[in-house]
Amino acid sequence: MKVVHVVEAVAGGVHTYFKDLSFFFGDHEINETINTTIIYSGNRKEIDSEKIKEEFSNGVSLIEVSMVRNFSPIKDLKSTLELTAALRRLNPDVIHLHSSKAGVLGRLACFLLLKKKKVFYTPHGYSFLRTDISIWNKKIYWIIEKGFQKLFGGETIACGDTEYEIAKKIGKSSLVRNGINIEYVTKKSAEYKNEVLTIGIAGRITFARNPKLFNAIALKFPDFNFIWIGDGELRPEITAPNIRITGWFLERDHALKELNAIDIYIQTSLWEGLPIAVLEAMAMKKPVVATNIIGNKDVVRHNETGFLFNEIDELSTYFEILKDEKTRKIFGENALERCHNLYDKNKNFKKLIPLYQR
Repeated sequence: MKVVHVVEAVAGGVHTYFKDLSFFFGDHEINETINTTIIYSGNRKEIDSEKIKEEFSNGVSLIEVSMVRNFSPIKDLKSTLELTAALRRLNPDVIHLHSSKAGVLGRLACFLLLKKKKVFYTPHGYSFLRTDISIWNKKIYWIIEKGFQKLFGGETIACGDTEYEIAKKIGKSSLVRNGINIEYVTKKSAEYKNEVLTIGIAGRITFARNPKLFNAIALKFPDFNFIWIGDGELRPEITAPNIRITGWFLERDHALKELNAIDIYIQTSLWEGLPIAVLEAMAMKKPVVATNIIGNKDVVRHNETGFLFNEIDELSTYFEILKDEKTRKIFGENALERCHNLYDKNKNFKKLIPLYQR
């Protein structure tokens, strides 16, 4: 069976997801029955195509097709035609599209093939849930998602529980949660003592991650240290003196080392699919404090593995509770157990196989 995955950008949590996917489906035993190709775009500045080729499994094939994130009629048409040509050459049995842009271009390309294919689509966070766009644009994105599903068919594979509930209202859908390489992440975990309570987040400094809120929290709690593991275009919005920005790391292990050195993981996102960084923090036994939104609320169990908050004023109570080291350890153990139960990449990637073979 030939399976082709199409994604617009292999960056951030998506990079981790696809790297893990490449090694799972690139494994010799699975590769004997399922031949996997990943089509991706290298247009974003944080994507290094050579690095991707080095990091991903040799057991899968990689093809680069130019795609842009924002709507561009001419560029999108070129991308669709290039994608159609690549799919025609590969002649796959299954096409799995990831994220909104690839979902649109990929389904158009599948239509242009003039051959019926099994098509799956994972939103990794629906575009109409974004809070940086107008209500009108949200309605347009909803219409596109609903219309494309009805017009071109296929099945949605949601990456999280709430995304699944939304997907069921749009059309045929299944649930296969995001997962992480728990064994690899836990090996990078070790006892670490901070003199000052240290709270951190990992990822690109973008509107979606809400750096303004992160900065406001740091200003509200000047006695704590804060770390942003990563970098991004909205770095100037982070001005609090008790925040350290690490910048980008060339090696993932260096980022995990920084993640290991925090006491509490905080996720200030405005919207999510199912956040990989939160799962990695949980695997490192970090209690998580996160905004009460889709994605975050699917992962964090309130008052068990961390806390969900709606307003910044709630954090005084939650940070006071988590100042206690014993409490953090209890929450951390609960978090790791939840990862093992629901977010193990091998268990979850294995669930894709019967969907492809059905």
